[in-house]
Amino acid sequence: MKKLSLLLCCCLAHALSFGQVAQSGLSIIPEPVKTTRTAGQFLLPKSVIVEAGSQSELAPVTSYLKKKLTTAPGSSVTIKSAAPTASIRLVLNKTVDAAIGTEGYTLSVKAKKIVIRANEAAGLFYGVQTLMQLLPADIESKQLAKNVKWTVPCVEITDYPRFAWRGLMFDVARHFFTKAEVKQYIDAMVKYKLNLLHLHLTDDEGWRVEIKSLPKLTTVGAYNVKKVGQFGTFTPPAANEPRTYGGFYTQEDIRELVQYAKDRFVNILPEIDVPGHSLAAVVAYPELSCTPGADKYVVNSGEPFMDWSGPHNRAIVDNTLCPANENVYTFLDKVVTEVAQLFPFAYIHMGGDECAKNFWEQSDAIKALMAKEGLKTQQEVQSYFEKRLEKIVESKGKKFMGWDEIIEGGLGPNAAVMSWRGIKGGIEAAKQGHEVVMSPTTFAYLDYMQSDRVNETKIYATLRLSKSYEFEPVPDSVDARLIKGGQANLWTEQVYNIRQAEYMTWPRGMAIAESVWSPKEKKSWPYFFGKVEKQFDRFNAAETKYAPSAYDPSFNATRNADGTLKITLTNEVDGLDTYYSFDNSFPDNFYPKYTQPIDAPKDATTLRVITYKGKKPIGRMVTMPLSELNSRIK
Repeated sequence: MKKLSLLLCCCLAHALSFGQVAQSGLSIIPEPVKTTRTAGQFLLPKSVIVEAGSQSELAPVTSYLKKKLTTAPGSSVTIKSAAPTASIRLVLNKTVDAAIGTEGYTLSVKAKKIVIRANEAAGLFYGVQTLMQLLPADIESKQLAKNVKWTVPCVEITDYPRFAWRGLMFDVARHFFTKAEVKQYIDAMVKYKLNLLHLHLTDDEGWRVEIKSLPKLTTVGAYNVKKVGQFGTFTPPAANEPRTYGGFYTQEDIRELVQYAKDRFVNILPEIDVPGHSLAAVVAYPELSCTPGADKYVVNSGEPFMDWSGPHNRAIVDNTLCPANENVYTFLDKVVTEVAQLFPFAYIHMGGDECAKNFWEQSDAIKALMAKEGLKTQQEVQSYFEKRLEKIVESKGKKFMGWDEIIEGGLGPNAAVMSWRGIKGGIEAAKQGHEVVMSPTTFAYLDYMQSDRVNETKIYATLRLSKSYEFEPVPDSVDARLIKGGQANLWTEQVYNIRQAEYMTWPRGMAIAESVWSPKEKKSWPYFFGKVEKQFDRFNAAETKYAPSAYDPSFNATRNADGTLKITLTNEVDGLDTYYSFDNSFPDNFYPKYTQPIDAPKDATTLRVITYKGKKPIGRMVTMPLSELNSRIK
C-alpha cells in the first residue's frame, strides 16, 4: 500500500508538472529543458531591429531570422552589430556557459525585448527555432499573412540537447529526389532541431552521386524504367523500355547541398551501401561481381530480385560486390576518395546491411579467399571485406560507420555501428567499446505504415506515432557515452514524391526529435500529442504534408460462437469519439457511437468509422471490409 501511495504521488506530481506547462499555452517541440512562463507578451513591431555580432558564423542565423520575419509578418528587418534599441538581440556569450554546451541557448522574452544567448552560433539558431514556435502558426506561411497579431508570450527558457547526433535518414536511391526537394526536407527538419541528414546515396535502384573517376556509375547506374504501383511486385521491364527514370547529384550539387545544410547547422552523412545493395554499381562495372553473366544485369526498377522468405535473404540476381576481387578495393578507394572530398562530416557510412551470400557460396574465388585467409563462414568473408574497407575510409581521414550486420563475423577496430534491427546490435557494439547510433525499426522506421493497412501505402509493418515516441536511445546495460544519439530512417521504395516523403516523416519525425533532444524525464505522450496538434496548424501554414494517422482507430477482430465478427476499436489519442456504420453509408456524429466491442451484422460486408473531437470530424473516413477483418483471425 505504501508503494502504491508513493507511485500515485509521483504520477500526480508528473501530471501536474506537465499540466502547468500545458496551461501556459506553449507547444514547443522538442520540449525545452526548462521553461518559465511570465506575464505579458511581446508584440513584433513593423520595423524590427536585430542586434547581432559581426562574426561571420552568425550570418546564417541572422539571414534565417530576417527571412522568417519579413515573409509572413511583412516586417522590415534591420541587422546591426550595436543597437541599444533593438527589439531582438542575438548574443554570443563572452564567457562560456558550461550548462548549455555548444548547441544550447537561453531565450528571454519580455514585453519590449527578446534576447537569445548561446555559446556558439548553433545555439542561437536553435533559439530562433524556439522563437518561431512561440509566434503564431502563420509565421510558417510562404506569403504575407494578413490580420495576424504577431505576439510572443513572455517566457524564460534554458535549453540544450541530450544528444549531439539527432538525425533523419533520407533514401534518395530507391526514388530520386531533386536538389530542391532535399533542401525542402532540410528546411522541415531544422524546425525541430534535428542536425544530421543521412543521405542513402546508392542502392540496387540507382547510384546518386557523381564519381568523376568512375563515370558509368551515373551515366548507367543512375537510371531505370519508370514504374508506378506496388514497388517490389513490378513485372520485369522489356528490353526496349526507356531507362530514363532517376537522376544523380553532380559534385557541384553536393557542394551546394552541403553548404545549404551547414547554413542550417546540419551535417550530411553520406552512405555508399556495399557490399550488398550494389546492383547499380555492378551494372555499371560488371567486373566487380563474383558471378558470371553480371554483364547482362540491369538496374532494378522495382521488379523482384531478392527472396526474403527464409531466415537468410537470398539474391535472385547477384547484387553484391566480390570481396575476393582486388579490383573491388581499387574501385572503393576511388569512390571513397571523392566522397571524402565532397562531404566534410567526420563519418562515412558504408552500408553493410542485408548482404545476400548465396552467390558467394558458389564462387570459386570466394572459396579460395576463405582458404587463404582462414575464414570459416560467409559472415567472416563480409567481415574481411568490412575491415579492408574501414582502412580505406580511415586513409581518407574519415571514420567508418555501417549498419549492425557489420558486427557479424567480427567488427573492425574503430568501426561505428548504426543499430537498425532493434537495439540488440547497438548493445553488442557498445559493450565491445564501439560508438553507436540507434535507429531501430521498433521505433524509428518512417517507411512503416502509420495506421491500419486499409488506410496506408502497403508495407510489411506498422509504426504508430505513440510507439515512435517511446524511443529511448540509451539501453540500461551500456555505457551512455558510447551512444552518440539516434535517428529515424525513411526508406523510399514506396515513396515516389516529396509530398509522400513529408507525409511519412511528420509527425513521427517530431517524436524522434523530442527523444534525442529533450530530457528523458520530461517525456509525456498525452502532453506531446497536444503539442503535435498545434504543430499541425504550422504544417498547414507551411504547406507541408503530414499524416493525420494518429486519429485513425486500430481494429481487432475475434469470432463469436455463431461465426460472426466481434470488433474492438482502440484509439491512441484520448478524447476522441468514434462513430460507425455497417450499412454502406458514411457515418457522422449522428450515427452510433462506439463505446464497447461491436458485433458485425451477419450479412454486412463493410464497417465504416470516423473519429470526432466534440462536434468536429478530426479523423479520416475509414472503410474496413469485413473480409479483411475475417482474414486477420488466426
